[in-house]
Amino acid sequence: MQGSSRRFPAQLAERGLLLFIALLVLVALGIFTTTRIVLALYTGMDSVPLSGWPRFLVMGLWFDAAALCYLLVPFLLYEAAFGNRWRPAGWQRWVRYGVFWFVTAALLFNALAELLFWIEFETRFNFIAVDYLVYTREVIGNISESYPVVLLLLAVAVLAALLTWVLRGPLARAFGVRLARGARRHMLLAAILLPLTSGLFVNVDQMYGHGNNYVEELSGNGLFTFASAFRRNELDYERWYATIPQERADSILRGLGVEREPLSKVLPKMKHRDEYPEPALPFLYRYPRHLVLITVESLSAEYLGVYGSTQGLTPRLDDLARHGLQFDRVLATGTRTVRGLEALSLGTPPVPGQAIVRRPSNEHLATVGEMLEHMGFATSFVYGGYGYFDNMNAYFAANDYITFDRTDFPKESVTFENVWGVADEVLFNNALALLDKAGKSDKRFFMHIMTTSNHRPYTYPDGRIDIPSPGGREGGVKYTDFAIGQFIEQARRHPWFDDTVFVIIADHCASVSGKTELPVAKYHIPLILYGPKIVKPGHFSRMVSQLDVPPTLFDILGLEGDDEYFFGTAVHEQGGEPRAFISNYQSLGYYKNDILTVLKPKRKIESFKIDPKTLEATPMPVNETLRDEAIAYYQTASSAFKYHKLMAPGY
Repeated sequence: MQGSSRRFPAQLAERGLLLFIALLVLVALGIFTTTRIVLALYTGMDSVPLSGWPRFLVMGLWFDAAALCYLLVPFLLYEAAFGNRWRPAGWQRWVRYGVFWFVTAALLFNALAELLFWIEFETRFNFIAVDYLVYTREVIGNISESYPVVLLLLAVAVLAALLTWVLRGPLARAFGVRLARGARRHMLLAAILLPLTSGLFVNVDQMYGHGNNYVEELSGNGLFTFASAFRRNELDYERWYATIPQERADSILRGLGVEREPLSKVLPKMKHRDEYPEPALPFLYRYPRHLVLITVESLSAEYLGVYGSTQGLTPRLDDLARHGLQFDRVLATGTRTVRGLEALSLGTPPVPGQAIVRRPSNEHLATVGEMLEHMGFATSFVYGGYGYFDNMNAYFAANDYITFDRTDFPKESVTFENVWGVADEVLFNNALALLDKAGKSDKRFFMHIMTTSNHRPYTYPDGRIDIPSPGGREGGVKYTDFAIGQFIEQARRHPWFDDTVFVIIADHCASVSGKTELPVAKYHIPLILYGPKIVKPGHFSRMVSQLDVPPTLFDILGLEGDDEYFFGTAVHEQGGEPRAFISNYQSLGYYKNDILTVLKPKRKIESFKIDPKTLEATPMPVNETLRDEAIAYYQTASSAFKYHKLMAPGY
């Protein structure tokens, strides 16, 4: 009897705790299910027939349970953390009331957000919702102008308080319970096993397969789909953008000189100097042995004197451009560093959502470094910041680059740094040491350098330029110019210099704000080829896309047979009207014949006439030929990554 009497209070205590968790679960399931029903009713019976209701209600519970497996973890850990000594305390009771109200309010707020998102996009949260985290100011401004935000938030708070008051009786019975040690261990074990189980057996792809898109979307859980979109970093092209039959897309691309099928499994072929004494490229005296690609952070062409600036911020880059090959019209593919790195390493149009650099399954792609490494080059990526940022180190390492970031530089070499990275002169000094090491071997080398100083907080060592640190954008540009110029001057004294081409290009512009969503002028970046013994001075006036750089690099190095690996085309091989690709996370632009065709989510297509002098945009009817070309490029690029057709030979 004594043993059973000791077990009985523990059993009651455990039941009391389970009652509190059960109340949280029931409230969450009630809100999730009510949200699902409201969305279905809003959509209408024509789109969501009664025959589809059982499917989305049952599947909805499946995804709701999966979401709760994660949501319950902090509560289980909280209960497992406190001993019985603290449980009866009065402050614990009020904490639990507060927690219950807050969780209820948060779930109601999420339901309201899902309703507004559904009204706009007719879907559960996806990468568009994740994208909203990036454009917070614009989104909040739009919502505040469209809805009575204060009243809605007040209604959420009041309704959550009302639910808490109605459930005050069961909540009171759940408070103050004492737990046996075994019960606390069970809660800790549950906090570990629940998310693991959900991750193993539930994934967002299980939503699909019914055939009715509304039913499929309603079956999901908004929190679960949001987390999945954030993890996968993608906005699926086939589901969201205009498409054409893939056979037609392939035919269009072949007509434009892009041959993706069948994908060759053979590496590009080196042109030996004795076989090709005169390079086919009109802007080269001869083929180089090595190549250094310098990607400059946030450097708009408008800051350089050779592109029209009168501020005098780039005397060294201007001098390199005058003694090298200056490309007059180069457009970046995106608005962030990862977009620039994607284009410059992989030569593919920007896929919607996150750049491939940040996505899973991005290893052993047909990148410049991956293929050159397999051809005997020493390939490396050198970054002045922390390489874990934007997944840079992981991406380049997975594609056979040897990666170096600020953590790899000798401490004594780091004479100046800020939160964003080491000063560019420190970066280049370390890159120079690495190049010397590579130059002592018999291997050819390719190094990709990514700068950081032209970024907030715009601080740099004193005494380098005539703008005191922190110098804002102008100071950042002028200091980066100084550091690049110093690097080139130091490199001249090294034996490998005369056999090396330096390619200097920006990752993206400093700002993309404008009157239109994709202002063409705000994608104009500099591109300079420099190598006094190799590159003929001059100008290249034809418009070029950032993704044309990888195949151009291969041709500069004297390689052939790379055409099927890149969507871009080497600059000297381009025929027909020039084209470029510009984008943000959602809108995919195709610029050709002074017309910007924009592919948008929900299969929308817009078209703008671009003034060739001012680059101002005027809406116009969609040109069907350019529409299909745009779809062919973006659809095929997205499909190629999704179905592993961007892989390097042998993978």
